[in-house]
Amino acid sequence: MRKLIVFNHISLDGCFVDTAASMQWAHAGCDDPEFAAFTAENASSDGVLVFGRVTYQMMASYWPTPAALQQNPTVAAAMNRTPKVVFSRMLTRAAWNNTLLLHGDPVREMRKLKAEPGPGLCILGSGTLVAQLAPAGLIDEFQFVLDPVALGGGRSLFAGIPAPLPFRLARSRVFSNGKVFLSYTPA
Repeated sequence: MRKLIVFNHISLDGCFVDTAASMQWAHAGCDDPEFAAFTAENASSDGVLVFGRVTYQMMASYWPTPAALQQNPTVAAAMNRTPKVVFSRMLTRAAWNNTLLLHGDPVREMRKLKAEPGPGLCILGSGTLVAQLAPAGLIDEFQFVLDPVALGGGRSLFAGIPAPLPFRLARSRVFSNGKVFLSYTPA
């Protein structure tokens, strides 16, 4: 069975997006050589990226652009070549290359995807999708970069879950720029 992980930046006050639904704040400190190497290593791993509609549209509006290729060529190349899945009831087509558009129930569709042979799956952003899949026990690992910033408002990645979800710390890493990588598995 394929493994499904979540990878997201989280602020000190527990938000993955700010009040404007932006993740720009997560870019602070990314020029740190140690953290940049960590990011490049993650971007070069094989797998399938998984998005909800909102995150997909945000990513698709940036990564295929000349600006992305100039500003962050390693990550841009990986994002553009990697297979992608987007869950949406509203989109009629997904124009970003290597993208499969799924309209069905995310829990049912993810069960099917995980049962198929192939590389691992990684959700980026996509809080609504995470809040649907986590209570169904479909996410195998939660990877977070805790950013040294408080936003004063925004949205929790787990907004709307029906009950508390306990986790167990699997590993961690502290970076010199103040960011902390945390990996949790369901308890």
